[in-house]
Amino acid sequence: MRLKITGALLFGVLAFATSVAAQSTPPPSDITRTVIAATKLLTVTEVPLYFRAVSVTLPPGEKAGLSASSGIIYQVSGSTEITFDKQTRTLTAGEGSFIAAGRPATLKASGEAPSAFLHFFLGPARNLDQFAYAAPATVRELYRTSAPIPGLKPGNYDLNLTRITFPPQMPSNSPHHRSGAALYYIISGAGSNTAGGKTEVKEPGSLVYEPFDLVHQWGNPGSEPFTFLAFNINPDGVAAVLPGAPATTQ
Repeated sequence: MRLKITGALLFGVLAFATSVAAQSTPPPSDITRTVIAATKLLTVTEVPLYFRAVSVTLPPGEKAGLSASSGIIYQVSGSTEITFDKQTRTLTAGEGSFIAAGRPATLKASGEAPSAFLHFFLGPARNLDQFAYAAPATVRELYRTSAPIPGLKPGNYDLNLTRITFPPQMPSNSPHHRSGAALYYIISGAGSNTAGGKTEVKEPGSLVYEPFDLVHQWGNPGSEPFTFLAFNINPDGVAAVLPGAPATTQ
């Protein structure tokens, strides 16, 4: 009888542990995605293209002009009044805006606090080498691809900036690759990035470049949500993320 009771108790403990483990692994549907800004590109093959990311700070009430490659701004703190194409809008924290190449814009720190924002660029090397902002803006380069983005094909492309949050204790997703390319910026939390058989923890402020042929995985082993920005380019009508490895590397 003692063995039967012990076995029953053991089964109950195992069942309870299994139930708790199942509850602690959020389903993929718990991932949240918010598109900050997006646009369509008619061509991406006329010249080699690169990614670049900078952080910009404007003192309260000050303004700076901008004329550079196409890109998307993401407001980190404070607020920025943006004027281009004879239109004005104000960005607050967590908001963003696409600014096309060749369209001069003026950015002003509105409010009593400095304006801090990120600017993600997509363009040819000759344009990225130009100063995007002049004084009184303080600019710090965060990342630049050392070689042109590979694998781009003729045709229309989507360009967007998306904010993504993984829930706590989310296991690494299945191996996958980009149909185009992406540049990640970690906002908060700490995520695990696996590529080439190596897993690294990426913390706030980290940037990760994902060309189309990089097979990788992301997860969140921590107890806090993991949030990052994805500056992404992908062919029109094709999912940004595809399972497994691209055919050229299989």
